[in-house]
Amino acid sequence: MQGGPFWRVPTGRRDGRVSIKQEALDQLPAPTMNFTDLLASFRAKGLGVADLVWLSGAHTIGISHCNFFSERLYNFTGRGGPGDADPSLDAEYAASLRRTNCTTPTDNTTIVEMDPGSFITFDLSYYHGLLKRQGLFQSDAALITDPAARADVESVAKGPPEVFFQVFARSMMRMGMIEVKTGGDGEIRRHCAVVNN
Repeated sequence: MQGGPFWRVPTGRRDGRVSIKQEALDQLPAPTMNFTDLLASFRAKGLGVADLVWLSGAHTIGISHCNFFSERLYNFTGRGGPGDADPSLDAEYAASLRRTNCTTPTDNTTIVEMDPGSFITFDLSYYHGLLKRQGLFQSDAALITDPAARADVESVAKGPPEVFFQVFARSMMRMGMIEVKTGGDGEIRRHCAVVNN
């Protein structure tokens, strides 16, 4: 293994001829979703609880802008106090984010690591963070509010990284089977980044 998950991708798949950014964004679960909404979103695509937990693990890499989670840091319950953060978010983590990253509730330019200290490494630290109530998004924190999802999080967090890589790859393959174009829909591209002429 090369330090991360891998899976076989079917060739000869059809791609659309037009890409619309908003259409793609509308298909992604929102960072503010609770567990019920997340699971409904996944089930609508033929995926289940385990897929939700494993695919959320992609948050082990990457960054986010403050505006995607700042509501968790400021006036979350409407009481208006400076410490009025989402109670499902670790208080020290919330205070640190307010102090060093997202210093105002309207900041939409500052970036924050989704998996603090390990955002460029595909590893288990995302799941360890969830169990410490340090999931950046409400959708991350939601994973430990459901008993079955929490059991999956706890199980993978205790195991070797290779187990996570395997289950993540399996869920990626399942996701790759969503709404596959067939017949005359789309085209098989000669070069994957460009529409055929």
